[in-house]
Amino acid sequence: MLKANGRLFLIDCGEGCQQQMRRCHFSFVKIEAIFISHTHGDHVFGLFGLLNSMAMYGRAVPLHIYGPQPLGNILAFYRNYFTDADSFEIVYHPLSMKAPELIHTSKHLTVTAFPLQHKIAAFGFRFDEIVTERHRLENPAYRGKSYAYCADTMPFPELPEWVRGVDLLYHEATYLDEMADKAAARYHSTTKQAAQCALEAGAKKLVVAHYSSRITDFDAYLRECTEVFPETVAATDCQVFEI
Repeated sequence: MLKANGRLFLIDCGEGCQQQMRRCHFSFVKIEAIFISHTHGDHVFGLFGLLNSMAMYGRAVPLHIYGPQPLGNILAFYRNYFTDADSFEIVYHPLSMKAPELIHTSKHLTVTAFPLQHKIAAFGFRFDEIVTERHRLENPAYRGKSYAYCADTMPFPELPEWVRGVDLLYHEATYLDEMADKAAARYHSTTKQAAQCALEAGAKKLVVAHYSSRITDFDAYLRECTEVFPETVAATDCQVFEI
């Protein structure tokens, strides 16, 4: 979840998303938009329940959902069977770009989507704060804050450029370095590959997660990442990062 000027932007929606939102005291009705990276279950299985809860809590304003084209079929199924009492419109935006493209503009930020390299169509998202006249008056040198989210992907040359200079970079690191062969076979990244992306991009800080269930030594993720990129955090549930 990205919180910007009081508005919420949900990025992927795995099973248990509602419970985690309650733990973190996030309001269902304050979500301005949802961004789904791809349609593997661990990224979408919580979506139906969340949408239904939004309706039960009386959401009235439209909800914009961005995701790969197969997500349209999933949302169509939801609309056909579960939206009799829904109080709000779902506005679906299919993604199919081959290079970074502006997809959403809010009062305080812009969102750019870019393709990733995974087994199925997948996309990352970059959020850039809009620098207002008030910012410039208070601090002429002010540079807007930025955050990038790179879900399931294998490394590819263009990615560091697409997330260049972000203040905070989330990058999956499913496998340790010794399992690079498995990462390549499954179109995922290792710890050191995620860290190398952050280094080449000139990111300020790297957050890694999406850990393999085969690995129990989670400290190893942090050790391997920091060998390449010292400003790394291995994320845990409900951790908060100030940008």
